[in-house]
Amino acid sequence: MADSGSVSSSSLDSASVATADQVQNAARGRGQALSSESSRSWRDIFWSIVFIIHLIIVGFVLVILGLNRFKKSNRLQIDKFTNTIMENRVGLTEDYWPLFALAGGVGTLLGWTWLFLLGSFANHVMKISVHILTTYLAVISVLCFWGQLFFWGVAFASGAGLQFLYVISVIDRLPFTLLVLQKAVTMVSGLPEVIRVAYTFMIVMLLCMGVWSFGVAGIVASSMGDGGRWWLIVVFSISLFWVGAVFCNTLHVIVSGMVFLVLFHGGGESSSLPSKSLVRASRYAVTTSFGSICYGSLFTAAIRTLRWEIRGIRSKIGKNECLLCCVDFLFHLVETLVRFFNKYAYVQIAVYGKSFNRSARDAWELFQSTGVETLVAYDCSGAVLLMSTIMGGLIAGTCSGIWTWFKWKDKVSMVACTATLMGMVMAGLAIVVVESAVTSIYICYAEDPLLIHRWDIEFFDQMSEMLHQRLQHRSARAREVLTQYRFDSRREELAQRVALAVQFTCQYYA
Repeated sequence: MADSGSVSSSSLDSASVATADQVQNAARGRGQALSSESSRSWRDIFWSIVFIIHLIIVGFVLVILGLNRFKKSNRLQIDKFTNTIMENRVGLTEDYWPLFALAGGVGTLLGWTWLFLLGSFANHVMKISVHILTTYLAVISVLCFWGQLFFWGVAFASGAGLQFLYVISVIDRLPFTLLVLQKAVTMVSGLPEVIRVAYTFMIVMLLCMGVWSFGVAGIVASSMGDGGRWWLIVVFSISLFWVGAVFCNTLHVIVSGMVFLVLFHGGGESSSLPSKSLVRASRYAVTTSFGSICYGSLFTAAIRTLRWEIRGIRSKIGKNECLLCCVDFLFHLVETLVRFFNKYAYVQIAVYGKSFNRSARDAWELFQSTGVETLVAYDCSGAVLLMSTIMGGLIAGTCSGIWTWFKWKDKVSMVACTATLMGMVMAGLAIVVVESAVTSIYICYAEDPLLIHRWDIEFFDQMSEMLHQRLQHRSARAREVLTQYRFDSRREELAQRVALAVQFTCQYYA
């Protein structure tokens, strides 16, 4: 028995040593994957071509629509195509363009302020966004009702209610979430070159918004009725959302590559950090991996938001089996989509240069195989950062909406909605810097926990303790469900036996 025990212990020791060697070799390979000069294969080229063609077509149409009302009514004679829906009071592009310029300026100012205060007051800003967003939505709802905009009043009131319910459902998760965000902020604030790249992206996005707002101002000033103008604004807003998402996720890939290198080399001041690593990460993001970024940007944000809402509702349903069954169906459907569309794919794209679907699948399988998926599900950092983005958009929309109210009351909702979207895009470009650091931390922790341990031992211990707690919680829930299933099965079996006994007794006496 002693010999067998020594043999088994020695085999376990050799297995653990082999596993450690495999982890180190894999980590070394990951570091070389991003730092090497070897060329990468182009991925998802079709979507990069679609995005560029879409950008050219949309930009051309927006310039035409803006020029048609610039300094002269119906300059390009487009109104003859809209005679059947001519209901609007005619205006000029320059009448409305300053309103959108204000929104872009406010959004840019908020984004730059966020980046400037990164590392000192960023955590306070995120805490304020979580707690004040509900109040801000409620105040806007009251103002909409006061201005007789009943539809928007109901919409903002519903948003305030959903925001309040969501915060209540995840209130116990916020301490760990803010801890992760604090570490991500610490990581990014030590990379000033990344902050400069974010400033550059915001300037380029502001120039794109100048063209976009020029065309939208021409639509608002056009002779079409409200229905036609709203349809055009919705179409071009979807285009702006895609462009903004591509900008954000391109920056996401660049920052993720840099954060991974920092963690791999033990810190931003490490002498072993490859030279021109930022240039290399940027080149990969805008060339070989750009198609994957364009593809993922179409779906990731919507699926992620839907997942947060369903998780919040699911945790507060209780024992309503009918409602729980419906929500579980939606939950498993969204979880299936998350397997192929998640934000952690961008870290895999940055490090390995994979296609988007493969990156998303590999990241999710990595989380599930290591148990880190329970930690990711518990963390609400993405939702907190989204609240900060929405807050920035609402501030920009409020500024433009108030100005529009004093000039053209019938255009308030149209201008304020588009201004809010502009503000969200600009604020999101600043906030994605922190989000990319969060995703990189989780991917590194799942692939090689020693990377986090070498960077911050205390944070590693906190993550490991929380992971242990979440795995225990999941095991307890699984045992509870299994016990309940067995109890229900036994109860059903007993009921069938009693029914058979009663039937046999009735037949016997009959």
